[in-house]
Amino acid sequence: MKILLTDATGYIGKRLLPVLVEHGHEVICCVRDKSRFNPPSSLKSKIDVIQIDLLNKDSLSKIPKNINAAYYLVHSMSASSNYKSLEQQSAINFKNALNKTTVEHVVYLSGITNETELSEHLTSRKIVEHELGTGNYNLTTLRAGIIIGSGSASFEIIRDLVEKLPVMVTPKWLNTKCQPIGISDVIKYLSKVLLNKPTYNKNYDIGGPDILTYKAMLLEFAKVRNLKRKIYTVPIMTPRLSSYWLYFVTSTSYKLAVALVNSMKIEVICRPNNLNNILNITPINYNKALTNAFAKIENNQIVSSWKDAYASSGIDSHISDFIQVPTFGCFIDQRKLKFKSRTDCIDKIWKIGGQTGWYYGNILWKIRGFMDKLFGGVGLRRGRTNPNTLHVGDALDFWRVLYANKEEGRLLLFAEMKLPGEAWLEFKVVSETLIQTATFRPLGLMGRLYWYAVLPFHGFIFNGMIKKITKAK
Repeated sequence: MKILLTDATGYIGKRLLPVLVEHGHEVICCVRDKSRFNPPSSLKSKIDVIQIDLLNKDSLSKIPKNINAAYYLVHSMSASSNYKSLEQQSAINFKNALNKTTVEHVVYLSGITNETELSEHLTSRKIVEHELGTGNYNLTTLRAGIIIGSGSASFEIIRDLVEKLPVMVTPKWLNTKCQPIGISDVIKYLSKVLLNKPTYNKNYDIGGPDILTYKAMLLEFAKVRNLKRKIYTVPIMTPRLSSYWLYFVTSTSYKLAVALVNSMKIEVICRPNNLNNILNITPINYNKALTNAFAKIENNQIVSSWKDAYASSGIDSHISDFIQVPTFGCFIDQRKLKFKSRTDCIDKIWKIGGQTGWYYGNILWKIRGFMDKLFGGVGLRRGRTNPNTLHVGDALDFWRVLYANKEEGRLLLFAEMKLPGEAWLEFKVVSETLIQTATFRPLGLMGRLYWYAVLPFHGFIFNGMIKKITKAK
């Protein structure tokens, strides 16, 4: 079967793709930016890739007319302040485009929306479901609440809270009940419901067997990690304070924190249904989902992470917009140093950031990350998805990977921290020399003042960093 997969670079899409290929389907991957799509080499000969923008009707003409089914996995919970109207328009454009094809079945992954009063985020998902449901095809909607898996936003936020705070004074919404589900089960539901006629034109809530409060989820996480934690809830913490609390303690962006807090005040418990019998699925419990997630982390097998999505930084641009590093009107700090071992030098470059740090002046990097958080930036807490590998589009602390070619020995990063301008950091191996280049394009007078203010620190940090990277083990 020919299957259209939207958001193939997303957290769910990356994990669903190999399953669809394994099942013998021909998959057309829809991405907004081809440069950041890095499927495993084993899949490349079995898929097609098209670059589309759901808000650009003309680009949707690239969708093949002879598809059998499609997945709608697109969500932009924190991409912009008017995401609700943008999501609705995206759904309308997608529906209209599919009406011109032979598609029989569309599968939409949504959120659980059973309460009368919903957050803006959940209301948006319900609107999208309605729009998709008016197309000339059969729609199946799977509604999930908290998804637990390595790299998922929910898992990483819980992890940040539990591992960093021995004692938590928390907002009262931690007593709200939810029904978490493991990512492996989400993928099973998505793959098994495909072209399954008994599920046509129906919606199903999917969740694990446990109904827990958010507080209970945090304490269970602590138990799995053998950590002693105390949690106290208070009724006086407003949604705004709750959002700031979540934003500063975890790696989430502020916009995402606001959307999450508003959603976490609403119970997300599954309605009874017979989908498990139809698909022959027995969901795993919360404890098992946590155990599976840590097994993936410990073996460096994180397939996808929410942090690599643009929503984690609040930007909404193509990587290709920044791949050409400018020179005109820019400040440039370039350093060159010979190395003894090319392999050792490149390995160090490819492990930079995250748990490894930046090789020199790490405390200054942490201070810069903290300052970035104070001004609404991403800070350093995003880390990196994998400690050893880098791909175009990956988040790396408060940078985004624009270009990564290990054989060539070149890594190019673009800054997503709050700056009065734009910044690039490049590592390039030429012959027996490492060329390390920091480029800053200032925005007005403030940008120029910023560059001269940090110039002394650059001299200290960048000089020490290149020495550490080129030094033999």
